[in-house]
Amino acid sequence: MHGRSVTEPAAQPILRAFASITARKPTTSTLLPTFQGVRSYATPTQNLSTDGYNYSPEELTRLRSLRNIGISAHIDSGKTTLTERILYYTGRIDDIHEVRGKDNVGATMDSMDLEREKGITIQSAATYTSWKDYSINIIDTPGHVDFTIEVERALRVLDGAILVLCAVAGVQSQSITVDRQMRRYNVPRVAFINKMDRAGANPWRVIEQLRTKLRLNAAAVQIPIGSENDLAGVVDLVRGKAYYNEGIKGTIVREGPIPEDLMEQYTTKRAELIENLADADDTIAEMFLAEQDPTPQQLEDAIRRATLKNAFCAVFVGSAYHNTGVQPLLDGVGHYLPAPHEVTNYEAADERNPTSDKSSQVVIPSASDEPLVALAFKLEEGRFGQLTYLRVYQGSLRRGDWLVNVRTGKRIKIPRVVRMHSNEMEDVEIVPSGEICALFGVDCASGDSFGDGKSALTMSSIFVPEPVISLSVSVKGRETPNFSKALNRFQKEDPTFRVTVDPESKETIISGMGELHLEIYIERMKREYKTECTTGKPRVAFRETIQQKVEFNYTHKKQSGGSGQFGRVIGYIEPMEKPNEKGETLEFVNAVVGMNIPKGYIPSIEKGFLEACQKGFLTGHPITNVRFVLEDGLAHAVDSSELAFKTAAAYAFREAFMQAQPQILEPIMAVDLTLPAEAQGNGISLLNKRKGTIGDTEVVDDYVQIAAEVPLNDMFGFSTALRSITQGKGEFAMEYLKHEPVQPQVQMQLMDEHRKAGQKK
Repeated sequence: MHGRSVTEPAAQPILRAFASITARKPTTSTLLPTFQGVRSYATPTQNLSTDGYNYSPEELTRLRSLRNIGISAHIDSGKTTLTERILYYTGRIDDIHEVRGKDNVGATMDSMDLEREKGITIQSAATYTSWKDYSINIIDTPGHVDFTIEVERALRVLDGAILVLCAVAGVQSQSITVDRQMRRYNVPRVAFINKMDRAGANPWRVIEQLRTKLRLNAAAVQIPIGSENDLAGVVDLVRGKAYYNEGIKGTIVREGPIPEDLMEQYTTKRAELIENLADADDTIAEMFLAEQDPTPQQLEDAIRRATLKNAFCAVFVGSAYHNTGVQPLLDGVGHYLPAPHEVTNYEAADERNPTSDKSSQVVIPSASDEPLVALAFKLEEGRFGQLTYLRVYQGSLRRGDWLVNVRTGKRIKIPRVVRMHSNEMEDVEIVPSGEICALFGVDCASGDSFGDGKSALTMSSIFVPEPVISLSVSVKGRETPNFSKALNRFQKEDPTFRVTVDPESKETIISGMGELHLEIYIERMKREYKTECTTGKPRVAFRETIQQKVEFNYTHKKQSGGSGQFGRVIGYIEPMEKPNEKGETLEFVNAVVGMNIPKGYIPSIEKGFLEACQKGFLTGHPITNVRFVLEDGLAHAVDSSELAFKTAAAYAFREAFMQAQPQILEPIMAVDLTLPAEAQGNGISLLNKRKGTIGDTEVVDDYVQIAAEVPLNDMFGFSTALRSITQGKGEFAMEYLKHEPVQPQVQMQLMDEHRKAGQKK
């Protein structure tokens, strides 16, 4: 039997071990999640580190007890509710507050007023706690697709994750997005099927969706005892025991034998677990072929090995709101998810040498006595200035140390180091490797790497998706400095929030991942900066590109008395099928041989090309997926200049672009629609009218789930139309999927609208 652990703070086991390693004054404490540059996982042995480093016994003890995890899922799957229970059962908080509770307090991790009012998570929030022998750092992330950058940068610095799924809705659109993000950063995960107390809960259907929709080798490690309102606990398929949540708010976990009426299901599901594990682990495969029954310890070890290799996903069940199954999930976090030293972190690939591979990259061990390597993954405006969230990968960090920003070379003295618990903070003196902290007084950009001057190793940065929607915004009444202050701050905090000024209308344009994303920032300007804004109609983020290779040979020549302008550029433009090694969708290639163009003019030619791409020639939208290859040219001893070659490049590109079968691209959204079964026909008709392409259709009880791909430009007003055909019983979620060419008639319409708008000006 075990209940809430309140005997010692989360940091103490780590601090005792770290103190013996460093022989420094260690008043530090645990912080939270983990960061990987390029990373891989290997099967751990009892005494060796998977990153190949020879750790001291004390350091290994500290690292083995540390877990850096994130909690991610589709919106309304119960992530924040689950985090609240974890903090309560581990003694981190004294009481439970619900996301939309009657006490109007709100969940601990939803610290922003807007989060508590809307009942959604907007910003990722960090905290730390302890469970049995483990210190656990947690990031609770948003479930709404508009705030996907928060999930992206959290997963960038995590060692493992809990993927939360609704037992009724199953795998939804944002579940698929989160899975893709986890794969991008090679993050092992366990799954928790939440809301088992709800009518229609079916964990086996959800597990099948994990296998088919997410292509995971997933199997249950538990079966529920009871369902819906009768949910009482879980049966552990590994240990062969039943666990019941009892006492006030489920704080007591009672162990007992498996109920007789569940023995048949236990036998079937345990055999299924072993069979799935045999596909991922050689030891279990040999036992399976020999028809040997593995012991609980053998099963547990195999699940851990397979999870660390991302070859298996253990599935837990329960109900966070019903206070059931949370403590066994915490046990699973300790048993199955990796410690920092079980992740092999590599320095970032050398962008100057695209052929560099892992074999030539430096491994960065989680060793506190090595030179410092750290990554800034999130910026936030705190009560006392800018707060910079930092993951320490190697070395240790202490208050008063000097940091070196590897990108800028700037040295910064650390005035204050804190660890975060939602919006609360605690000052610390020292942060060992594998931990996350927050710093005040550090001016940097998200994704910057830091060292102590002894090494210049960098960690690869965070993937930032392109915005898909824009709004014009202006201040009501007289503009104040607060308007630009707010926009500058929001841009710095959120890489997916962009601000531009239309060169013709002089309007301020804000761009983001969706309408809600931009609405939140408009509301924050009003609340935090006392600046009310008027917004224009949402604009879709169209792009322009080309379909074929076209050569150019252009001479810019101007003579008007005195020195003139002369520059000739020769080469070709061609489509890019995918971004280059740096993730760029525009590429300039200097293939000039000889001295026909002096080297000093090459940057001006590149600048002319890139500036021309900012405003396309069909509709004024940015140009993408184009490679500009400069092969030759000609300069004049007197009349050539940087301006002349920049102008020549811009005009050469324009001429070639219009001959290269230019086309307009539009953002396509993955739409998940849930509506009553009797409204299925109307739902499909609604999607078809909006140029939707229907994918999977699945009937779940009295409801039907429809997956479709729909142009974003056709999704405006969709919510109102859906409400009308379902009498308010339908709901939908959408996320950016890709850009695709618009239909020919749409391209002509967009070009015509752009031409008429230009004539009016």
